Amino acid sequence: MVKKVKVALVYDFDGTLSTTNMQDYGLIQLFKMRPKTFWRQANQWWVDNYADQITSSMYYFVKMSNQKKVPLSREVFADCAKNIEYYAGVENWFDRINHYGDMLDLDIEHYIISSGYEEIIEGSSIRKYFKEVFGCAYAYDDKGHPIWPARVVNYSTKTQYLSKINKGLGKLEDRAVNEFMPDEDRPIPFSRMIYLGDGDTDIPSMRLVKKSGGKSIAVYRPKSHKHKTKAIKLLTDGRVDFALPADYSEDSQIDTAVKTILVKLATERDLQVLQEKENKKKLPRDKK
Repeated sequence: MVKKVKVALVYDFDGTLSTTNMQDYGLIQLFKMRPKTFWRQANQWWVDNYADQITSSMYYFVKMSNQKKVPLSREVFADCAKNIEYYAGVENWFDRINHYGDMLDLDIEHYIISSGYEEIIEGSSIRKYFKEVFGCAYAYDDKGHPIWPARVVNYSTKTQYLSKINKGLGKLEDRAVNEFMPDEDRPIPFSRMIYLGDGDTDIPSMRLVKKSGGKSIAVYRPKSHKHKTKAIKLLTDGRVDFALPADYSEDSQIDTAVKTILVKLATERDLQVLQEKENKKKLPRDKK
């Protein structure tokens, strides 16, 4: 029986699996604000203070919580996830791809690396499918209210979490990321990773996976010429392998591409097994 090998499917969340920012589905509305207004103000605070954009938005949610007297908590964040709208096919995608992997003797693991909030993703209908979620997260006071960014995921730190997946490290094992580990000891080589993302924060990760022998897919909002053009530019610039509409339904372009990649990985595994058997037949050089 062929030994199963692990394959990692790694996803951004906002704009990749969900149709827009996860905070726009209910969190911002708690402040009696429209998402467009909130993000305009939060981004202006970021510019005015020469701050990091992701950290600034996390601060601004706490600021609005205090200003509007709307307490936030892990439970409130998680509850906002019930309104998330996913692209077509997302909610049955994982079972279908896992089943396809089983038929190929591949052990599929799904991961999220997102600049969105872990607390919201924890309440989502698809959380159960992910082996691990790496996202922004808050620290909380003794009353359970968020007070400070405990973890921030941006352009560069996304690649750090890819390395953790590659080495089989836990979320908090930061020091071990830079320690040497022989390639043969790494649970999931980059060559057996498929990265799916849509935004600028995904570009370093897309490049890393593609450069290291894996496959990167830039997804775009179906019927959006602007988003399609942006994704195709990533393809043209050699940063991704595919630029495809964000439709995860059976027989969609993403479905076909991912399944084809999985077949390739299974075939490469089978060829390696055959080659190892042949190598055992070789005579020592002095007995030829």
